[in-house]
Amino acid sequence: MALKERIQEDMKSAMRSGEKDRLATIRLILSAVKQREVDERIVLDDSQVLAVLEKMIKQRKESIVQFEAGGRADLVAKEAAELVILQAYLPEQLSDAELDGLIAEAVAATGAASIKDMGKVMAQVKAAAAGRADMGAVSARIKAKLSA
Repeated sequence: MALKERIQEDMKSAMRSGEKDRLATIRLILSAVKQREVDERIVLDDSQVLAVLEKMIKQRKESIVQFEAGGRADLVAKEAAELVILQAYLPEQLSDAELDGLIAEAVAATGAASIKDMGKVMAQVKAAAAGRADMGAVSARIKAKLSA
């Protein structure tokens, strides 16, 4: 079953069971997917839906940081709850060892020797780890490896 179809089925089950918060978050996901489909005049495949989800997750994480700084515990809780629902649709995350292996392969394949080559390495790792790793953390690991 395609990811988009799974999200739509989850929306129906959330409606039936009366889970209002979960339903609202799922509707936000479907709205973002539909908006991108209309804007680009395409039907999104699983990888593109994952990209939409990753963007939404990144927005929630940034919002949580801002709300914590502003002392808004109520909004932090709301964003955290949405974050949990969004992350449920991502594929299983890579372990640290698997991630280090991907980075090492990318460094070897691109012949990266310094921080100047970070873009090449990042592009290769991003393609291999799409949806399965936090790209901010991956970027920091690559930077550390190339700086050493």
